[in-house]
Amino acid sequence: MAKIIAVANQKGGVGKTTTSINLAASLAVLEKKVLLVDADPQGNATSGFGFDVNNIKVGLYESLVDEVNPENIILNANFKDNEYLKDKGIDPDIMDLDLLPSNINLVGAEIELLEKADREKVMKYALDKLRDKYDFIIIDCSPSLGLITVNSLTASDSVIIPVQCEYFALEGIGKLLNTIRLIQQGLNTSLRIEGFLCTMYQSNLKIANQVVEEVRRNFEDMVFETMIARNVKITESQSWGLPNILYDAQSVGAINYLNLAREILQRNNMTQIDSEDKIIE
Repeated sequence: MAKIIAVANQKGGVGKTTTSINLAASLAVLEKKVLLVDADPQGNATSGFGFDVNNIKVGLYESLVDEVNPENIILNANFKDNEYLKDKGIDPDIMDLDLLPSNINLVGAEIELLEKADREKVMKYALDKLRDKYDFIIIDCSPSLGLITVNSLTASDSVIIPVQCEYFALEGIGKLLNTIRLIQQGLNTSLRIEGFLCTMYQSNLKIANQVVEEVRRNFEDMVFETMIARNVKITESQSWGLPNILYDAQSVGAINYLNLAREILQRNNMTQIDSEDKIIE
């Protein structure tokens, strides 16, 4: 049965979608069957997997509002038609990775769900139909604390909170934690924080190291050991509609996200990896 993990932070530009895409791909490389759910109306996770958002006619919106069976919406992210991989002679058939896509229609769901019974649990009901088919379901949340994000957290077992290693990094975290607390009290008593993830880290910047120290001081063991370094290869891979590990498996970003995936597997007792072998040098 799948573990459902939401990637959430109402602050934009902290690496939610980048983390969702690359964590999903890294778990798939580690031989887990993974579904990525694009719960952001911008559809960046959808385009990040190489799909044209303008061509997505049926997506998460239809599943939530019109109750279309999500199994009929899922796209297989096989990357076989990706021009970059063809030019490099790379066979992408190394992962079992699916996508529940989104498009701009999802904006209207915030209003239309208001009239539904159990409106905060609509996504939970949809994803419960898919739990037996995957090891992990990763939800890329929108940069807000609206009804879709509440649905995402209500449907999830845990939440990863990306924290950008820059000024104002902790801005808004209190509001997110309060939302999580309210959901734990009323809608999803089993929701847990999977971890805080430091993103866009630059070791040579004093502010970046100060932010990491502050995050670790505030949240202690809830902070992942793995940090995601700022890396141009991550941006380049997104422009090709690829996860970083397929674009350049030796890049810092790819290694960081693979380490994150391995750390999550360890935290959930889903691997036999010894502690000293957990980090890839």
